[in-house]
Amino acid sequence: MGLAILGVMLLLLFLGYPMKVPLIAAALLAVLAWFPGADATTLVQQMIGGVQPAALIAVPMFILAAEIMTRGQAADRLLDAVMRFVGHVRGGLPITTAVSCTLFGALSGSTQATVVAVGGPLRPRMLQAGYPDSFTTALIINASDIALLIPPSIGMIVYGVVSGTSIGELFIAGIGPGLLILALFCVYCRIAAGRMDVEPAEKATWAERLTALRRAVLPLGFPVIIIGGIYAGIFSPTEAAAVSVLYAAILEILVFRELRLGDLPKLALTTGLVTSVVFVLVAAGSAFSWVISYARLPSQLLGETLGLTPESGYVAIMATIAVAFFIGCMFVDPIVVILILTPIFHPLAVAAGIDPVLVGVLVTLQVAVGSATPPFGCDIFTAIAIFRKPYLEVIRGTPPFILILVAATVLVIAFPEIALVLRDLAFLD
Repeated sequence: MGLAILGVMLLLLFLGYPMKVPLIAAALLAVLAWFPGADATTLVQQMIGGVQPAALIAVPMFILAAEIMTRGQAADRLLDAVMRFVGHVRGGLPITTAVSCTLFGALSGSTQATVVAVGGPLRPRMLQAGYPDSFTTALIINASDIALLIPPSIGMIVYGVVSGTSIGELFIAGIGPGLLILALFCVYCRIAAGRMDVEPAEKATWAERLTALRRAVLPLGFPVIIIGGIYAGIFSPTEAAAVSVLYAAILEILVFRELRLGDLPKLALTTGLVTSVVFVLVAAGSAFSWVISYARLPSQLLGETLGLTPESGYVAIMATIAVAFFIGCMFVDPIVVILILTPIFHPLAVAAGIDPVLVGVLVTLQVAVGSATPPFGCDIFTAIAIFRKPYLEVIRGTPPFILILVAATVLVIAFPEIALVLRDLAFLD
């Protein structure tokens, strides 16, 4: 049955169908062919149930908040502030790009939105400064992946819904690994800039820095509201999403006056289109997950094929999870990979006594790595569309950054405290 499901999915993918069709078709095939006692309407119930969790309300709200902020001045103000402070050091411009991707990740929660928002203004500056196109594009693609770890993270929301893990704890736990990757990228940018012998930008005066910082104070309130509110227990991640929309609207309409009230319906329509894609995938993935769980495929795959059991040990289980999600996201959309693989690996990890929050962080990190890894990482094709560059040119400079992300994965597995220390401070007595 597993081979038949896989064959149907691959066939439909090769025929050009969007991912939701192979998921639903494979699930329907399994029900009709192998579960004669099951009613096909059960799949519809599973699909509806998949998009009913209240936590998913946060997804469209975070998307709408990001739409408002990117259409206004917030993103530009953040970029300018970072550039004023670090642009003059060796490798300052690439470091600015990495930091800006991290900050914008705290606004959008989306890697692809970060590629567009940060890559648009900073890529021309880096090329003009003398950085090779391959290095510049690879940096933007891979630094944008930090958006999946720095809250709010749409990937973490989907993982939390599928696995039943606390989304608030996942958000806080993602901060440590996200900052670790940022630090590693900054070190590499400093080394690479010295090797390329690129002259740094002119040093900004303290008056210019203070002006840029003052202009960025209000946009920086966005991550403070989300992280601080959840950390302090003032509101849940879903409530934080609602507050972030209100904050973004007040900022861009009343304070910066970059947008008008009449612009909101158009932004809401864009948000609705993006959200519908996410929710259809979640619904299809829920039906597919029910089928593979009902057929007990996870236990057969892990126990008989891979030889994994709860007694296999922490390192073996975590390494297998890392490899599986990394390879999956090299070929398929990250949300789809989370929906398909989480029901397979999450129960095994929990049975082995591994903290589900740590598993969620590892999964999100691997999703981030795979999203920028050839052959089909989704951020690669976003960069191709935005920068109008051929495929081989876009991926040429990615290997060093992928190695850094793999090193970060090893560190998180070896030292779980990187992810769990802030979570423990925030949520455990």
